[in-house]
Amino acid sequence: MRLVEAGDAPIDIAFRNAMEACIGCRGCEAACPSSVAYGHLMTGARAALPAPRSILRRGAETIGYRLVLPRHRLLLAAARVLGALRRLRLLPRRWGVPPLTAADLRPLGLPVGGDPDVWLFTGCVMDAWMRDTHRAAARVIAATGASVAVPGPEGACCGALHQHAGRRVEAARLAGRVIAAMPGRAPIVVDSAGCGAMLKEYGDLLGTEEARAFAARVRDFSEWVVAAGIPDLVPDGRTLIVQDPCHLRHVQRAHQSVRDLLAPAYHLVETADDGLCCGAGGAFSAMRPGDAAAVRDLKVGALRAAAPDAVVVSANPGCVMHLRAAGLAVEHPADLAAAALP
Repeated sequence: MRLVEAGDAPIDIAFRNAMEACIGCRGCEAACPSSVAYGHLMTGARAALPAPRSILRRGAETIGYRLVLPRHRLLLAAARVLGALRRLRLLPRRWGVPPLTAADLRPLGLPVGGDPDVWLFTGCVMDAWMRDTHRAAARVIAATGASVAVPGPEGACCGALHQHAGRRVEAARLAGRVIAAMPGRAPIVVDSAGCGAMLKEYGDLLGTEEARAFAARVRDFSEWVVAAGIPDLVPDGRTLIVQDPCHLRHVQRAHQSVRDLLAPAYHLVETADDGLCCGAGGAFSAMRPGDAAAVRDLKVGALRAAAPDAVVVSANPGCVMHLRAAGLAVEHPADLAAAALP
């Protein structure tokens, strides 16, 4: 991988297939006794790959990465269209697209910009498909006594999907926009595990002191709430199965905070698969749906073995939608914590 990135080794079909077959869960990093930064190697190797031969795929990637994701209003418009198609049953359920309505995409009602105690990073996919979770996260943050604000649309897409695809120049440009959108020293709370992992690695991506200082302010939602002081929660009594998103468990190493946050109100059950990936992998489930479904089948089996009828709790939108498409009841920790507020 290093030789390919440096241009000192040829790229053959076997190498390309190996790079594209990786979900990017980075579980290998947690297991490696030498702490090899495989995720960074993967990004460099993918950046060296030539453009896909398929015209259809090249067109889809151009539309997705360069047109839709960086332009938040366009993404929200696309979400409305796809939501309508899903309600009309014109999209397969296995795609994981929720049947959004206009009410789901109503404004958050939170201050944009200013000098808050806490910034709530909204992201792109998370804000389009799970905006209600942002509202829940804001209620929990407010219950700790902190004021919260969100960045404007220029600070939406963090560039994680671009980075995973090896599009580092585009990822760096988006990172610069995000940093500019949330100035000051206030903590940056992220309720999407994939986005949180990306923001925490901005220092490595950009290599500047400004980026490193920004990354040091980033906290996962559950991680921040536990550190700030969990507000009083009313015991619910329901059983939850914890599913750790890979970028929360293997990259951020903040997965224990989900348990600490929800334990006062719920009965938590663990799976026996030691954090097996669910198969979503950002754009992986769209690019390689067969492989993604095969990995998900293993995960669904582990979840049902742990507690057949329990609600699954997951802190990443990709995991939530991917597992819901398999017929599971899946909720975000912020939604569950907000539901337990007095």
